[in-house]
Amino acid sequence: MALDSRIPGGPLENKWSERKDHMKMVNPSNKRKYTVIVVGTGLAGGAAAASLGELGYNVLNFCYQDSPRRAHSIAAQGGINGAKNYQNDGDSVYRLFYDTIKGGDFRAREANVYRLAEVSVNIIDQCAAQGVPFGREYGGTLANRSFGGAQVSRTFYARGQTGQQLLLGAYQALERQVATGQVKMYSRHEMLDLVLIDGRARGIVVRNLETGKIQSFIGDAVMLCTGGYANAFYLSTNAKNCNTSAIWRAHRRGALFANPCYTQIHPTCIPKSGDYQSKLTLMSESLRNDGRIWVPKKKGEQRPVDQIPEEDRDYYLERIYPSYGNLAPRDVSSRQAKYRCDEGLGVGPGGLGVYLDFSEAIKRLGQNVIAERYGNLFEMYERITGENPYQVPMRIYPAAHYTMGGLWVDYDLMSNVPGLFVGGEANFSDHGANRLGASALMQGLADGYFVLPLTVGDYLASGGIKKADTSHAAFKDAEREINTRLDKLLGAKGKRTVDSYWRELGTILWDECGMARSKESLQRALTKIPVLREEYWKNLKVPGSGNDFNQELEKANRVADFFELGELLCADALDRNESCGGHFRTEYQTPDGEAKRNDAEYAYVAAWGWKGENQKPELHKEPLVYEKIQLATRSYK
Repeated sequence: MALDSRIPGGPLENKWSERKDHMKMVNPSNKRKYTVIVVGTGLAGGAAAASLGELGYNVLNFCYQDSPRRAHSIAAQGGINGAKNYQNDGDSVYRLFYDTIKGGDFRAREANVYRLAEVSVNIIDQCAAQGVPFGREYGGTLANRSFGGAQVSRTFYARGQTGQQLLLGAYQALERQVATGQVKMYSRHEMLDLVLIDGRARGIVVRNLETGKIQSFIGDAVMLCTGGYANAFYLSTNAKNCNTSAIWRAHRRGALFANPCYTQIHPTCIPKSGDYQSKLTLMSESLRNDGRIWVPKKKGEQRPVDQIPEEDRDYYLERIYPSYGNLAPRDVSSRQAKYRCDEGLGVGPGGLGVYLDFSEAIKRLGQNVIAERYGNLFEMYERITGENPYQVPMRIYPAAHYTMGGLWVDYDLMSNVPGLFVGGEANFSDHGANRLGASALMQGLADGYFVLPLTVGDYLASGGIKKADTSHAAFKDAEREINTRLDKLLGAKGKRTVDSYWRELGTILWDECGMARSKESLQRALTKIPVLREEYWKNLKVPGSGNDFNQELEKANRVADFFELGELLCADALDRNESCGGHFRTEYQTPDGEAKRNDAEYAYVAAWGWKGENQKPELHKEPLVYEKIQLATRSYK
């Protein structure tokens, strides 16, 4: 399959303007004749649904939460990037573009990343106009702070609640369209399949999570903004209901899945406390502005932390990466924390932690300033651990967080399936092998407010969409397949719970394909996962029925998808014989432990096609061509 990314010609800085200038248009009176299905109500989905409604399209918006405002975007803490250069510190659209390409270890599509940096300027104005309470300087101007992988301050924030405030802004815009009737909201509905008619994405099949009823909905285009798949690891920073089913079912219907092995490990999370734990808690990367990361220099250090003098502390990020210090990118910082713990220098239970220390900042700035910047984060940490971070350092350790892989999309954010658009974390397009902090919120809003509402219109105006309804055989076939699948899950009558299998799968993925991978570990995973998956379908125990509210059935259905995705994730990691960003193959590293890329053979997007259950997926390659930048060895030293 030839992958046409449909990148416009001309200079990089003119590509988005060129694309917009030549898009086909739908006139205002005709927009009301089209229906667009949007799955997801986070920043990408909520912003897209609100924008499409504002333009006059009929929008059907779906989420599995009880309210659109409970989308996982609400959990983002530290900030959103924007190349406004308010600090007059040398920032620019180009610098944000380059930092993002470099942060992704030169494995992202150049044109998409430049557009993201270009649009970032407008996002801040949009959100401020919606009333998002960004932090401000004494004189009233919007404040900025630094984030990893950058040497400028370009991150706008609302204390440690930026995701919440941005989502509330998008939610208000969405609810305005719900009130007008342009958007119909279906909460507590989970997408279980994508329906194609004449090769085009035309609808979805959902399950009403309150009643168990299976329903079909038809539209002229389908948009998936359903987040990432880090919960395949079981323990992650994601909300427990975050899953991959929407994009995975689209993959099974023909949509290519790109770069699944690019998973991000966040360096600043509260360490695991026991096997009883069901998720992990993120501590914002913004804390690394004022917190210093260190471990004791001696193994087996027994002194209380406040009695370990400076000369016996290793501020290892500051030592190894003096140009960036504690604000080194996430993949680099995570690996260095792992190295310290592997050497026996870790702190806390099991030695799986490093210190994030604010004592110097409190002395320099005062506790009131630190409380003003991070107070809610400090309170959350103390409630979870029982330790006061104003008095003792936080203990942090890396955890599965974000996924850079996702469904393959072209420049218009349309998948290889015509009419299927994918936004936010659900697509692969903008972050390469590692995402810089504060760029997830930026991408979600860029896609939802400024890209998808235009590119969907171009697709609809191109014509060729035949009239159909949910009585079409394609919908009936999809409903029948879903019912058969649910009956099979309920009918296993085995002895093991969904959570026990999910935890075991997650342990395999974390141990064999987590912060470090090798040929041997990936081969082990690819041997273990199919065996466990086969047992899952035979020995699973799902109580209740499919005709009512049944959270165990919901979970069982999602975990079945995690099994298939986990196998693809490991296969992709095994196929990529290099290290880059979050994909760290231990065989491919520099003498000082940094990732070693192989640009001659692997400077491409790996887009995998579904060939059927228990069949080897088919690899398609999109070469990464850089016009504006030169491939270089990534260095933060």
